[in-house]
Amino acid sequence: MDEQWYTLSVPEVIRKLNTSGERGLDYGEAGRRLAACGPNILETAPAARPWLVFLNQFRDFMVLVLLAATATSLLLGEVADGLTILIIVLLNAVLGFVQESRAERSLEALRLLSAPEARVVREGRLDRFPARDLVPGDIVLVEAGDIVPADLRLLEAAGLEAMEAVLTGESAPTAKKAGVLVAGGAAPGDVVCALYAGTVVSRGRARGVVVETGMRTEMGRIAAMISGAQTEATPLQARLAKLGQWLLGVSLFVCALVVAVGVARGELPYRMFLTGVSLAVAAIPEGLPAVVTVALALGVQRMARRNAIIRRLPAVETLGCATVICSDKTGTLTENRMTVREGFIGGIRFAVEGEETADVHTGVVREDLALFLRIAVLCNNGILERLFVPAGRFVKRVTGQKRAQWRVSGDPTEGALLVLAARAGIWREDAEEIKVAEFPFESERKRMSVVCRRAGRLFVYAKGAPDVLLAHCTHYLKRGRVLPLDAAARRVLEGQNAALAGQAMRVLALAYREMPEDADIHEAAAVENGLILAGLAGLMDPPRREAAEAIRICRRAGIRVVMVTGDHPATALAVARELGLPAGGDSVLTGRDLDRLSDSELAGAVRKTAVFARVSPGHKLRIVRAYKKSGHVVAMTGDGVNDGPAVKEADIGIAMGKGGTDVTREASAMVLADDNFSTIVAAVEEGRAIYENIRKFIRYLLTCNTGEVLLMLAATMAGLPLPLLPIQILWVNLVTDGLPAMALGVDPPAGGLMTRPPRPWQESILARGLGPRIVRGGLAIGMGTLAVFTGSLAAGLDLPAARTMAFNTLVFFQLFYVFNCRSEEQGPVQAGLLANPQLVGAVSLCALLQLSVTYVPQLAAIFHSVPLPPREMAVSLAVAASPLGASLAARVWQTGFGRRVTCLKV
Repeated sequence: MDEQWYTLSVPEVIRKLNTSGERGLDYGEAGRRLAACGPNILETAPAARPWLVFLNQFRDFMVLVLLAATATSLLLGEVADGLTILIIVLLNAVLGFVQESRAERSLEALRLLSAPEARVVREGRLDRFPARDLVPGDIVLVEAGDIVPADLRLLEAAGLEAMEAVLTGESAPTAKKAGVLVAGGAAPGDVVCALYAGTVVSRGRARGVVVETGMRTEMGRIAAMISGAQTEATPLQARLAKLGQWLLGVSLFVCALVVAVGVARGELPYRMFLTGVSLAVAAIPEGLPAVVTVALALGVQRMARRNAIIRRLPAVETLGCATVICSDKTGTLTENRMTVREGFIGGIRFAVEGEETADVHTGVVREDLALFLRIAVLCNNGILERLFVPAGRFVKRVTGQKRAQWRVSGDPTEGALLVLAARAGIWREDAEEIKVAEFPFESERKRMSVVCRRAGRLFVYAKGAPDVLLAHCTHYLKRGRVLPLDAAARRVLEGQNAALAGQAMRVLALAYREMPEDADIHEAAAVENGLILAGLAGLMDPPRREAAEAIRICRRAGIRVVMVTGDHPATALAVARELGLPAGGDSVLTGRDLDRLSDSELAGAVRKTAVFARVSPGHKLRIVRAYKKSGHVVAMTGDGVNDGPAVKEADIGIAMGKGGTDVTREASAMVLADDNFSTIVAAVEEGRAIYENIRKFIRYLLTCNTGEVLLMLAATMAGLPLPLLPIQILWVNLVTDGLPAMALGVDPPAGGLMTRPPRPWQESILARGLGPRIVRGGLAIGMGTLAVFTGSLAAGLDLPAARTMAFNTLVFFQLFYVFNCRSEEQGPVQAGLLANPQLVGAVSLCALLQLSVTYVPQLAAIFHSVPLPPREMAVSLAVAASPLGASLAARVWQTGFGRRVTCLKV
């Protein structure tokens, strides 16, 4: 709230906004204010026009090089060659365009936070209007379950509480009251006389005046902070850009050398120039951008099936090299719902276990438990529905085959009591008691009570803060007996209350008594006395069961999980202990602690801190930047608006789809449709698998292209005729660099991906020995093909036949070599020749196409090839399959004779 309306009294607010607290605005004035202030919506990034999205696909460095090669080919009259390259480039652009458009359409289904309508008083009449039409000065009515449509200064409030987790990170509702003024500069969580846009009314009702709308609301102010956060290139983009520059320089040098040597030997300059252009096209793997896009797009589709929606293609790959995940607590690591965890009934301490039933300690007397739960459902205004949903694969593995979900309307604390009773088979609808009076919960009273009639008898049921309700109790229930509440019993109960509160639980006391038939049931003072304490209930927002397993997997994978929350330190530490995060006293820092630390001190502190509590949006930004400054690749999860700036600043931002806000989703690179932390673990594994697959086809493409360049360079330097014509070079490039490379992009992930440490941010795409493997493979392909070419000439074959043998040898060499690229640790046979059916199909189709340009006369004429007799074709195939045959022989020797044979993998 820019004007700090919470510092003004109600009459001052009404006067300053020039409105009426009873009649509201008239329609004419509301229309003028709407024209002046604009609609009550949060500004989002404008959707890119489709033609701009399409053109952006051509900004890649290597794509621009290909377009230049296309223009050169067309200028030289090689229309077919130029069109072939152009088609590949266009296919790449279409793939990227379709995937980005699909991701944005998927996100449209998640825009659920904004209140669609509001109840507004105008000209003294109550009506419903679209929330976007609200203006400052409008009088709005809200009640339990409503999403607050704008920032409101409260005029009236009755038993009002609001869930403000999206702004403050607090999982517990905040009590609100109209007449309390707050000093200027207060944080949203401390302002009790106002409601904020996007928060949810959990209890009571209120009338308020709109003081801010749209981007001037508290939510809009945080949204504006996001626009200033920086967005950096992903590791994959940086690696590929560097690789493209390196390849360009090497390729141009080698091609220029071939042209110069050929001209010096007396070859026609035009022909050598055309050969140089063809070699340049072959040396630069034009399939690389398309294959990277396809691999990422397929990864996105797999992630969508696992409830993760990717907004930007490289996002999954970036998460694959994350070293730190900064996670919000509420709704991300926890379930964002209050649950009864422990309690004290009839003198027995109990713990709630399981999901399906209310299993408690066997020492609790059954009658005491039934009475406790009857109070919980009758002194309660919440609404509970039970749903059964299918469990995902991860949930099945951890928790079983099915899972119950409880949908609560109203106060989360009351919902938790209803769930506890429902698990034991007790529902309010089954009770034979009729409510005849109610004294609602108010922040001053800190208790609630109801009077119910059953079979002509009156009973009082009450719940509230233990210290308050104990003062109204004279007896307590113990093992089925009602005993006087003496000083010793009070100390025991107070100790139990302190023990539960010490575990960061919110504690409620439940009590009852029977009233005489003629008792006054209309005065709280007459009803709420002489009560019998039935027990205590400790409630908290429980950790997600899947999150604990996900954190363990992250630890094995070398990824650090850090909790960053606005909640109380004690609550955060309690959740951290249950999740298995380091939860010692030295492992937590609060927002006040951060304010005392310089940036350099914070960079040192984050190394040993597992929990950050009571932090603001500015603190979250500092935390993310401190990790990034230390060289970490940072992922940030969040659901509330307060998470938005840090989500965008992180290397990859992850937003919640169900419980999240539009602002956070707009800032994120990935959205979790199920709000499940375990989905992040799946994304990490998917990211690592995609990166490994990208390395596979980079190895394949560069090895094959290196073999082609070495073949042409060696033949030219040796004074031999050109072993391949330009059109044949382009065909080899097209038939081998397309489908087989794309099929590598769907290669099954290798085992043990989540037991390896994250790869360094600075790691080159050719690291871990990939460069030497490419050189060895290129030498084998180039020299093997050259040997076939020179051998066929020496055997007396004419030049066209020798070129056709070299042509087929080179193509089949590459088609067989693709199986070597499936693993960097194993040979092709050990990795499983048939483990990737798409790859087998792609190789089979490309082999058929190659045989077609050799034996179909019309195609052979275009590619200047001649039909080969079976013996010559067998020679070409035998040389091409030699690496694969060596691996197969080694496997047979090893398994059949029990000998260990180390294969040279090329």
